[in-house]
Amino acid sequence: MIVEPRRFGDDRGYFMETYRESEFSAAGISVRFVQDNHSLSKRGVLRGLHFQAEPKAQGKLISVLRGRVWDVAVDLRRDSTSLGRWQATELSQENGLMFFIPPGFAHGFLTLSDEAELSYKCTVEYDKASDGGVRWDDPDLAIEWPFRDVTVSEKDAHLPFLRELH
Repeated sequence: MIVEPRRFGDDRGYFMETYRESEFSAAGISVRFVQDNHSLSKRGVLRGLHFQAEPKAQGKLISVLRGRVWDVAVDLRRDSTSLGRWQATELSQENGLMFFIPPGFAHGFLTLSDEAELSYKCTVEYDKASDGGVRWDDPDLAIEWPFRDVTVSEKDAHLPFLRELH
């Protein structure tokens, strides 16, 4: 779900409320956030596609504090009619959009600017035993990344394909 918060700006800059429980709940996002993360990535860095398996599946609310990224969510819910489908959006400091990714989805992003800082709220604390991932270049997913000359971690380069998970 794409979230577009209201910005109040003038010649000094802007103010924006990034989370208010009552408004998110009214929009159908009734979750409790228990962990905040912050990352910095350089141009061409692709992180993901990461998830936590049940019963520790995480929902995430992603926002970009500085720079631009192509942010992707992939449905991994076994009983879902949209299993393996993905949704993506550009998140940037300029557009101020946020991306809510529910539990049961993998998440990844590609840095489009020289650097990008992301902040994300999580619904479940990180649990190493539940940590998982799917290859960013899985041909069955056919994600339309803006470019394919990317830098990935050693771990992400060896993640399984979706068909190996189910």
